[in-house]
Amino acid sequence: MLVTHDVSTTPPVLAAELAHAWADIQRHHPELPDLAAPESLIGESSSACGHELSFERLLHEAVHGIAAARGVRDTSRAGRYHNRRFLAIAEELGLDHAEDPHPSSGFSLVTMNAEARRRYRPTAERLQRALKAHLAATATDTKRSFRGPAARHGSSGGGVRVKAVCECGRNVRVVPSVLAQAPIMCGACKKPFQIAETAVSGKTMAVAASV
Repeated sequence: MLVTHDVSTTPPVLAAELAHAWADIQRHHPELPDLAAPESLIGESSSACGHELSFERLLHEAVHGIAAARGVRDTSRAGRYHNRRFLAIAEELGLDHAEDPHPSSGFSLVTMNAEARRRYRPTAERLQRALKAHLAATATDTKRSFRGPAARHGSSGGGVRVKAVCECGRNVRVVPSVLAQAPIMCGACKKPFQIAETAVSGKTMAVAASV
Protein backbone atom coordinates (compact mmCIF):
# COMPACT_ATOMS: atom_id res chain seq x y z
CA MET A 1 0.00 0.00 0.00
CA LEU A 2 1.39 3.41 -0.96
CA VAL A 3 1.57 5.77 2.01
CA THR A 4 1.41 9.47 1.16
CA HIS A 5 2.45 12.33 3.41
CA ASP A 6 0.43 15.48 3.96
CA VAL A 7 3.06 18.09 3.21
CA SER A 8 2.58 21.53 4.74
CA THR A 9 4.12 24.56 3.11
CA THR A 10 5.11 26.25 6.38
CA PRO A 11 8.85 26.70 7.09
CA PRO A 12 8.85 24.62 10.34
CA VAL A 13 7.35 21.61 8.56
CA LEU A 14 9.70 21.95 5.59
CA ALA A 15 12.57 22.20 8.07
CA ALA A 16 11.38 18.92 9.59
CA GLU A 17 11.46 17.33 6.14
CA LEU A 18 15.02 18.58 5.68
CA ALA A 19 15.96 17.13 9.06
CA HIS A 20 14.35 13.81 8.07
CA ALA A 21 16.38 13.71 4.85
CA TRP A 22 19.56 14.60 6.74
CA ALA A 23 18.92 11.78 9.19
CA ASP A 24 18.67 9.34 6.29
CA ILE A 25 22.13 10.43 5.15
CA GLN A 26 23.39 9.98 8.71
CA ARG A 27 22.02 6.43 8.71
CA HIS A 28 24.51 5.59 5.97
CA HIS A 29 27.27 7.86 7.29
CA PRO A 30 27.12 7.87 11.12
CA GLU A 31 30.04 10.28 11.52
CA LEU A 32 27.99 13.06 9.90
CA PRO A 33 27.15 15.69 12.57
CA ASP A 34 23.57 16.79 13.22
CA LEU A 35 22.11 19.54 11.05
CA ALA A 36 21.81 22.31 13.63
CA ALA A 37 19.66 24.73 11.66
CA PRO A 38 17.70 23.28 8.73
CA GLU A 39 15.55 26.43 8.65
CA SER A 40 18.59 28.43 7.51
CA LEU A 41 18.58 26.53 4.21
CA ILE A 42 15.01 27.48 3.33
CA GLY A 43 14.68 30.25 0.80
CA GLU A 44 18.37 30.52 0.02
CA SER A 45 20.53 29.23 -2.80
CA SER A 46 24.20 28.43 -2.50
CA SER A 47 26.41 30.17 -5.02
CA ALA A 48 29.38 28.29 -3.60
CA CYS A 49 28.00 24.84 -4.39
CA GLY A 50 25.95 25.85 -7.40
CA HIS A 51 22.76 24.14 -6.26
CA GLU A 52 19.31 25.31 -5.26
CA LEU A 53 17.88 23.54 -2.23
CA SER A 54 17.37 19.85 -3.04
CA PHE A 55 18.41 16.45 -1.74
CA GLU A 56 21.52 16.66 -3.91
CA ARG A 57 22.30 19.97 -2.22
CA LEU A 58 21.92 18.28 1.18
CA LEU A 59 24.45 15.63 0.15
CA HIS A 60 26.81 18.43 -0.85
CA GLU A 61 26.37 20.05 2.57
CA ALA A 62 26.89 16.63 4.19
CA VAL A 63 30.30 16.42 2.53
CA HIS A 64 31.26 19.65 4.32
CA GLY A 65 29.84 18.24 7.55
CA ILE A 66 31.96 15.10 7.38
CA ALA A 67 35.02 17.13 6.39
CA ALA A 68 34.50 19.28 9.50
CA ALA A 69 34.10 16.18 11.68
CA ARG A 70 37.37 14.79 10.33
CA GLY A 71 39.21 18.09 10.59
CA VAL A 72 39.72 18.20 6.84
CA ARG A 73 40.07 21.55 5.08
CA ASP A 74 37.96 20.90 2.00
CA THR A 75 37.66 24.46 0.65
CA SER A 76 39.70 27.62 0.19
CA ARG A 77 39.13 31.16 -1.14
CA ALA A 78 36.55 31.99 1.54
CA GLY A 79 34.83 28.63 1.05
CA ARG A 80 34.25 28.98 -2.68
CA TYR A 81 36.95 26.68 -4.08
CA HIS A 82 36.21 23.00 -3.42
CA ASN A 83 39.42 21.03 -3.52
CA ARG A 84 40.27 17.37 -4.13
CA ARG A 85 39.82 16.55 -0.44
CA PHE A 86 36.22 17.70 -0.84
CA LEU A 87 35.89 15.55 -3.96
CA ALA A 88 37.26 12.46 -2.17
CA ILE A 89 34.62 12.70 0.55
CA ALA A 90 31.94 13.54 -2.03
CA GLU A 91 32.70 10.29 -3.81
CA GLU A 92 32.20 8.42 -0.52
CA LEU A 93 28.69 9.91 -0.34
CA GLY A 94 27.80 8.97 -3.91
CA LEU A 95 28.60 12.25 -5.63
CA ASP A 96 30.62 12.48 -8.83
CA HIS A 97 32.36 15.25 -10.73
CA ALA A 98 32.97 14.17 -14.30
CA GLU A 99 34.78 17.30 -15.52
CA ASP A 100 37.95 19.19 -14.64
CA PRO A 101 37.71 21.58 -11.69
CA HIS A 102 36.08 24.95 -12.28
CA PRO A 103 38.63 27.82 -12.12
CA SER A 104 36.82 29.58 -9.26
CA SER A 105 34.70 26.91 -7.52
CA GLY A 106 36.80 23.77 -8.04
CA PHE A 107 34.86 20.52 -7.67
CA SER A 108 31.72 22.13 -6.25
CA LEU A 109 29.34 21.00 -9.01
CA VAL A 110 29.00 17.38 -7.93
CA THR A 111 26.01 15.23 -8.91
CA MET A 112 24.48 12.07 -7.48
CA ASN A 113 25.61 8.83 -9.10
CA ALA A 114 23.23 6.00 -9.98
CA GLU A 115 23.82 4.10 -6.73
CA ALA A 116 23.08 7.16 -4.59
CA ARG A 117 19.92 7.87 -6.57
CA ARG A 118 18.67 4.35 -5.89
CA ARG A 119 19.64 4.47 -2.21
CA TYR A 120 17.93 7.76 -1.46
CA ARG A 121 15.07 7.73 -3.98
CA PRO A 122 12.15 7.55 -1.46
CA THR A 123 13.66 10.25 0.76
CA ALA A 124 14.60 12.48 -2.18
CA GLU A 125 11.12 12.21 -3.65
CA ARG A 126 9.51 13.02 -0.30
CA LEU A 127 11.72 16.09 0.10
CA GLN A 128 11.05 17.18 -3.47
CA ARG A 129 7.28 17.14 -2.83
CA ALA A 130 7.77 19.33 0.23
CA LEU A 131 9.98 21.75 -1.67
CA LYS A 132 7.52 22.07 -4.55
CA ALA A 133 4.66 22.80 -2.16
CA HIS A 134 6.73 25.37 -0.31
CA LEU A 135 7.89 27.08 -3.50
CA ALA A 136 4.33 27.25 -4.79
CA ALA A 137 3.20 28.92 -1.58
CA THR A 138 6.15 31.33 -1.65
CA ALA A 139 5.42 32.31 -5.25
CA THR A 140 1.82 33.08 -4.32
CA ASP A 141 2.96 35.14 -1.35
CA THR A 142 5.44 37.24 -3.33
CA LYS A 143 2.71 38.28 -5.77
CA ARG A 144 0.65 39.75 -2.94
CA SER A 145 3.19 41.29 -0.59
CA PHE A 146 6.48 43.18 -0.47
CA ARG A 147 9.00 41.11 1.46
CA GLY A 148 12.04 43.40 1.37
CA PRO A 149 15.42 43.04 -0.35
CA ALA A 150 16.86 40.38 1.98
CA ALA A 151 13.89 38.08 1.44
CA ARG A 152 13.79 38.70 -2.31
CA HIS A 153 17.49 38.15 -2.92
CA GLY A 154 18.04 35.33 -0.44
CA SER A 155 20.76 35.18 2.17
CA SER A 156 23.49 34.47 -0.39
CA GLY A 157 22.49 37.17 -2.85
CA GLY A 158 22.44 40.47 -0.91
CA GLY A 159 20.90 39.81 2.49
CA VAL A 160 23.13 40.65 5.45
CA ARG A 161 24.00 37.69 7.66
CA VAL A 162 24.34 38.17 11.41
CA LYS A 163 25.60 35.85 14.08
CA ALA A 164 23.05 34.03 16.20
CA VAL A 165 24.07 31.98 19.25
CA CYS A 166 22.44 29.32 21.40
CA GLU A 167 22.83 28.62 25.11
CA CYS A 168 25.74 26.21 24.64
CA GLY A 169 27.72 28.81 22.71
CA ARG A 170 27.45 27.46 19.19
CA ASN A 171 26.74 30.03 16.48
CA VAL A 172 25.33 30.24 12.98
CA ARG A 173 25.18 33.04 10.45
CA VAL A 174 21.70 33.80 9.20
CA VAL A 175 19.69 36.56 7.56
CA PRO A 176 17.34 38.03 10.20
CA SER A 177 14.32 37.58 7.92
CA VAL A 178 15.04 33.83 7.77
CA LEU A 179 15.33 33.61 11.55
CA ALA A 180 12.06 35.52 11.89
CA GLN A 181 10.19 32.86 9.93
CA ALA A 182 10.62 30.28 12.71
CA PRO A 183 13.02 29.48 15.58
CA ILE A 184 16.28 27.79 14.58
CA MET A 185 17.02 25.07 17.14
CA CYS A 186 20.51 23.94 18.12
CA GLY A 187 21.03 20.22 17.63
CA ALA A 188 23.26 20.05 20.73
CA CYS A 189 21.42 21.95 23.49
CA LYS A 190 17.97 21.99 21.82
CA LYS A 191 17.66 25.75 22.50
CA PRO A 192 16.88 28.39 19.85
CA PHE A 193 19.58 30.50 18.23
CA GLN A 194 19.11 34.19 19.01
CA ILE A 195 20.55 37.43 17.66
CA ALA A 196 22.25 40.10 19.82
CA GLU A 197 21.67 39.69 23.56
CA THR A 198 21.59 35.94 24.26
CA ALA A 199 22.00 34.04 27.52
CA VAL A 200 24.80 31.48 27.33
CA SER A 201 25.28 29.27 30.40
CA GLY A 202 23.77 31.91 32.68
CA LYS A 203 25.81 34.77 31.21
CA THR A 204 24.81 37.41 28.66
CA MET A 205 26.69 37.37 25.37
CA ALA A 206 26.60 40.32 22.97
CA VAL A 207 26.70 39.17 19.39
CA ALA A 208 28.07 41.59 16.81
CA ALA A 209 26.44 41.69 13.41
CA SER A 210 28.64 40.64 10.50
CA VAL A 211 28.21 40.41 6.76
